[in-house]
Amino acid sequence: MEMNQIRYFLAVCEHRNFTHAASASNVSQPSLTTAIKKLEDELGGTLFIRDRAGCRLTSLGKLMQPRLQKVCDETQQAKEEAVRHMRLDRLPISVGVGETIGHNKISAAVEHIRARLPQADIELIVASSPELLAGLTDGEFDVLITAEKASKDLYRIDLLYDEDYKVVVSHAHPLSKLATISLSDLANTNMLDRLNCEMRDTLHGKCADQGQDLYAAYRSNRVDWLIELARRGSGAVILPATAVPEDMGLVAIPIDGLELSRTVYALRYRHQTARQETNDLIRGIARA
Repeated sequence: MEMNQIRYFLAVCEHRNFTHAASASNVSQPSLTTAIKKLEDELGGTLFIRDRAGCRLTSLGKLMQPRLQKVCDETQQAKEEAVRHMRLDRLPISVGVGETIGHNKISAAVEHIRARLPQADIELIVASSPELLAGLTDGEFDVLITAEKASKDLYRIDLLYDEDYKVVVSHAHPLSKLATISLSDLANTNMLDRLNCEMRDTLHGKCADQGQDLYAAYRSNRVDWLIELARRGSGAVILPATAVPEDMGLVAIPIDGLELSRTVYALRYRHQTARQETNDLIRGIARA
């Protein structure tokens, strides 16, 4: 069954005359008649009964008309959506972001994409790693931004950037005047503990090795809450560089004698078709 056969059938349904239907379809009457005959052969019965007044639908024709009209309408809708997509009337890009990933580089890359493609529809969803990986497999996301390592057998993995961790305090905090902060400095400071930090166990292990114990005055899995507490002078929070907010009265200071860093990746499900705009976003994050 071909679309031209369906269109010609629907034209005859509308005009109830083969000659008028052919003229409205910009095709010769013999071509239209041949297409209708092929459709009848495929469906196994006559669709129209011709008479001097023109033609009328058979019972099979009446049965097929709404079904073929739906096929035609959905085909036209699909073409229109494809055209809108190519013209960027709507260009959805769904990005899953790990809970601990900083916003600075991603925000810069998103703004760059939006400047080049003003009608891009970008969705940023922050969630836990299991939720993100399940969503990527189900096609809910085009790409994930995460510090979690993943299997190369299942995912296409692009390295985006490496980043260090800093101690973040308010300008008014006593530690803000230091060029670097030692573990003993941290041990004598109220800490704001990120419960979902990838480096949390490593940091506490390093402290224990040096006989230091960090006191967490506040704990939370929400980095925005801890940042607000740090801004108010309630303590120090350790953040990856891209998560340190700008212009909030905060200072980011390296930890003396302790190298804490991580690698951030872009993950794409190998069975999902690669999209150019997603490739552009990934390159933009890596360059930001």
